[in-house]
Amino acid sequence: MEYKVKTYEDAVKVIEEIGLLPLAPLIPDFPSLNTITQPEYWHSDTEFDPWIWRTKFSADGVAGYGKFIKKKSILVSIRLLPYVKKVIGYDESVEERYFKGNVSKEAFEIYKIITQLEGIDTRALRIKAGLKERDKKKLFENALLELQGSMDIVISGIEEKRNEVGEKNGWSSTAFETYDSWAKRNKIETINIDKAESRKYLLSFFSNVCSNESLKKLEKIFAL
Repeated sequence: MEYKVKTYEDAVKVIEEIGLLPLAPLIPDFPSLNTITQPEYWHSDTEFDPWIWRTKFSADGVAGYGKFIKKKSILVSIRLLPYVKKVIGYDESVEERYFKGNVSKEAFEIYKIITQLEGIDTRALRIKAGLKERDKKKLFENALLELQGSMDIVISGIEEKRNEVGEKNGWSSTAFETYDSWAKRNKIETINIDKAESRKYLLSFFSNVCSNESLKKLEKIFAL
């Protein structure tokens, strides 16, 4: 699987073709965004900058984006997204899982805030969650990883920090949205099959686009 892309449009085609694209190497013999692009373009702040693309894919509705697998940033094509969600996610709501003791308090509180303020940026979210203090940073980060790992939330884009007169000022901040909101907004199909059938579909898809070594790793990733 040899891909070399220079433009955002080329990268979109790769995601649509192979279905899943980690930002950095994760699966043996399988592409990642930083292996199919030129290193000199990263953080170049140009139209060829893959660091800019990573959130554009999500903002454009091309792919779901988040730390979905092994706490690593992944792009998933809209074709495969409902199946991946079914396999790594849960049929029960976040609230149901929280009251059963299967979701942390911090994750539950953060999820509630995001449902009320879809697209909220990280800075504002951390403040509203009462986790702005330095010693609570890890609690905040772990809660976000927990919610992304079950695909209850996705990264929906970035929020640029601006000053009083509207000029860009400082680092941009990641924005979060619930999966349900993002999927509805981007007209992602809803599937009515179980985890086993979803896994079967995914592995069938990947068997046609990747090597046996890659497929073995994906079988473990999507193990039930």
